[in-house]
Amino acid sequence: MNKTDVRSKRNPVKTKEQKLKARFEEPVVAKHTPKAIERSGETRLVKKVEKETAAKLSSKYTVGDITQFTVKIPKNGIDHATIEEKLQALFQLQQIDSEIDRIRYIRGELPNEVKDLEDDVAGLETRIKNYHKEVEDYEKMVSEKKQAIKDSNSMIKKYESQQSNVKNNREYESLNKEVEYQKLEIQLSEKRIKEYTAEAAAKKMMIESTQEMLDHRSNDLNTKKKELETIIEETKKEEATLLEYSKKAGSIIEERLLGGYVKLRENAQNGLGVVTIQRDACGGCFNKVPPQRQLDIKQRKKVIVCEHCGRILVDPEIMTPLP
Repeated sequence: MNKTDVRSKRNPVKTKEQKLKARFEEPVVAKHTPKAIERSGETRLVKKVEKETAAKLSSKYTVGDITQFTVKIPKNGIDHATIEEKLQALFQLQQIDSEIDRIRYIRGELPNEVKDLEDDVAGLETRIKNYHKEVEDYEKMVSEKKQAIKDSNSMIKKYESQQSNVKNNREYESLNKEVEYQKLEIQLSEKRIKEYTAEAAAKKMMIESTQEMLDHRSNDLNTKKKELETIIEETKKEEATLLEYSKKAGSIIEERLLGGYVKLRENAQNGLGVVTIQRDACGGCFNKVPPQRQLDIKQRKKVIVCEHCGRILVDPEIMTPLP
């Protein structure tokens, strides 16, 4: 046996079908390198830290029971407020606004659903009104065609009576043509009456189906409205008190700084414009904050923003007086 025969026995030549079959029957094994495992572990750790940080946002300074919450007013008056007092007012304003957001979140999508249902009901009512108008128009056209048939019949009788008094064949033929024309007019009017009647019947069926849809939507709207009114009634007093606190806290802050805070809240998904330092990181975007910057934040001598997300950073113990 030569070398070629030995090699062919060890590694038999496979056809295309055998190769394809072997390829699809081959078990898929996930290959995790040490770096990939390390990265997945880091991802899980970051998610855990994010959850812990989000939980800490409702810290001891969170409003919670609004009856025990009071806005801290600057010692020397609003016009002479220090940077520290402005930062405290900003932090308080953020806590109040977050609580207002929570109350409004409880309502969920109900206000939008009510508005959509109101639009649907208004649209269906307009549609039914238009259908009724179209039915009236068709009925009016049917009555006009019926009147046209009556007029044509009277004209036929008139021409037939005139035929008995004609003097020559030319006049007779002329009257005969008029009679035929009126008969054609009657046929056309009858055809139009059938068409208009069918159209009116179709519109009436559409009115019935649309009315059923309108009744269904109206019932849904009444249910949603009652549900929304109940929720609003439960949170109305609490929201009104918080809005007063928000206005009071906003009056302490200068207009430029307040405008920046409002823009930050609008651009942030979670509505946080002022955040604390949590585990040496920004409480909004969770990026690392340098130690020197953390020291500046703790001194409360200037307004410092995050380099990554632009949120205003404050000391976690901002409401505690400095030693």
